[in-house]
This record gives sequence, C-alpha cells and structure tokens, in this order.
Amino acid sequence: MQKLLDFFNCIEHDARITTAHISLYTSLWKLWKDRGGEQPLCLFSREVMGVCKISSYSTYHKTIRQLHEFGYINYVPSFNHFRGSQVYFILPFKTIP
Repeated sequence: MQKLLDFFNCIEHDARITTAHISLYTSLWKLWKDRGGEQPLCLFSREVMGVCKISSYSTYHKTIRQLHEFGYINYVPSFNHFRGSQVYFILPFKTIP
C-alpha cells in the first residue's frame, strides 16, 4: 500500500502525469498485489488494458514508456508474443524536473 501512497504524493507535484498514467499505474499495482507482490511483475498488455480503461495499444505503450522515463517504474518490454514484459516498481521516485 505504501508504494501506491508514495505514488499519489509524488504525482501531486508532477505536471507531466495525466489520468492515463494514474489509471495505468494503479492497475499495474493491483495486478502486482493480486499476484503476491513479487518483483518483477510479468504481464501482457491485454491483461492490464481492460482494468485501466485504455483501449488503444499505442496509448498503452506510450503511457507505460512514459512511466518508465519519468522514474515511476522500470519497464522491460519483451517484444515476444509468448513471453510477457516485466515491470519493476521503483522507490524512492526520481525527483521531478
């Protein structure tokens, strides 16, 4: 729960974050908790897109890459249709520019 609370405290001052980022991050966190909270979280985009209400693959990939670039997660795409991508939650978050 602390990861999620820290995320919300940090994004309060981060103008780059949109509702898509918030929805995706909280959906990733829920999936991570549901799977026992072990890192890395291995997933396929289709597993999380319905939960976060992002219907476009391009929006999903742009948003998850931005969460990685902004320092909220470490995203390791697999580029393999049979092997899921990996997401690591990062704490503490990088400082906001």
